[in-house]
Amino acid sequence: MSNCSENRLLYGKLQLEFENGARIVKKTAIISGASGLTGSHLVKFLCEDESYAEVRVIVRKGLTYNHAKLVTIIRNLDQVKESDFEGVDDFFCCLGSTMKKAGSKEAFEQVDLIAPIKMGKYAKQQGVDHMLVISAMGANAGSKVYYNRIKGVMEEKLSTLALPHLSIFRPSLLLGKRQEFRLGERVGEVVMKVLKPAFKGPLKKYRAIEAKQVAYSMMQNALDVPIDNVTIIESESMAKMKSAKIVY
Repeated sequence: MSNCSENRLLYGKLQLEFENGARIVKKTAIISGASGLTGSHLVKFLCEDESYAEVRVIVRKGLTYNHAKLVTIIRNLDQVKESDFEGVDDFFCCLGSTMKKAGSKEAFEQVDLIAPIKMGKYAKQQGVDHMLVISAMGANAGSKVYYNRIKGVMEEKLSTLALPHLSIFRPSLLLGKRQEFRLGERVGEVVMKVLKPAFKGPLKKYRAIEAKQVAYSMMQNALDVPIDNVTIIESESMAKMKSAKIVY
């Protein structure tokens, strides 16, 4: 192989690093929705984890976070290219909007339905091994609730792409500090925190969850690839996962 250093070789998509003669396989990740509540945590987790050699982010403008592994791709969602996924092992899709922010059903679906499917197809065509996507608790293509129905349709369409591995995360209400103020979700956070002690037994799965914990669960799932082609991870399972203790 040409243009390779003594300590690092490019082998297919995986980067091989050598430390004291031992071969260490490192991966390349790409994240859409990297500036959002969950995505911003995920960027930091992946950059700090030694399993990843490169972390690409698709964003409309640069992040305030900087790291040697970070590669920024400035694009609007309709400008994303298949070539952006070249050499990627894990694709993390953290896209998500609200009807209020989007302004219309059409605009909402562009973010929560069309974009994830389009990028899922690009990932498939580029041989990405694992797509990990955030959906929502209650996602169901047959639901009468519009939001849940759109998330359910997204899940179904991604499942038909026959990716080597697809992991779908269904969190409950996400907790954390957002860049933009969302009144409905803010009220929901307060209510869920007050009522948390009441969510026991069968109701425990409805407890709100920290976005940081969802991001940590996504990374751990990518590092410990599921056996099944399609895996659904519910909010309660994410909450049970070893707490995220990385300091950044």
